[in-house]
Amino acid sequence: MAKLYFRYGAMNCGKTTALLQVAHNYEEKGLKVLVVKPSIDTKGGKCIVSRLGIKRKVDIWLRPKDNVRATIDTTGVSCILVDEAQFLKPDQVQDFWLLAKIYNVPVICYGLRTTFQTKFFQGSAPLMELADELEELVTICKCGEKAKFQARKVNGVFVTEGSEVAIDGENEVTYESLCGKCYIEDVLGIHEL
Repeated sequence: MAKLYFRYGAMNCGKTTALLQVAHNYEEKGLKVLVVKPSIDTKGGKCIVSRLGIKRKVDIWLRPKDNVRATIDTTGVSCILVDEAQFLKPDQVQDFWLLAKIYNVPVICYGLRTTFQTKFFQGSAPLMELADELEELVTICKCGEKAKFQARKVNGVFVTEGSEVAIDGENEVTYESLCGKCYIEDVLGIHEL
């Protein structure tokens, strides 16, 4: 029986690059993959783009109201790959889980576990609950420790308030991957209790 996988990590850990490598491996063997991306992720338009500069057109651009089972035809598909899975709706995650189990097609989701406020994304929580296999992809903090969190900066200053998703606007929004200690010190401003 096929599995639902959730491969997660802080920003810059190589999630999209790993997805593109898996797609390449399947296709090199003549197998069909479907690459899916939630439409809320507007970076790259209808393509997924790795920070290494590799890009690929998505097969399905999933809108928030799309029913996964009605949108995705698994006929002849060997694997479904989902980029930015943290932006999925909980019912979409459940549908991917059902697709894996009912149609015996592996579904590999790549995404962030938590927001810049250290809370689960709406798609990450059900992925943590339903995934048959969880794999943490690792990147490092500026101090050299394993980064687990992403901190948001607006115009160069760390922030803890704001909407879950920052769409390009008038402010410069960037993110920095941090370990727990650096997040507490740099973002929360706590140096001792």
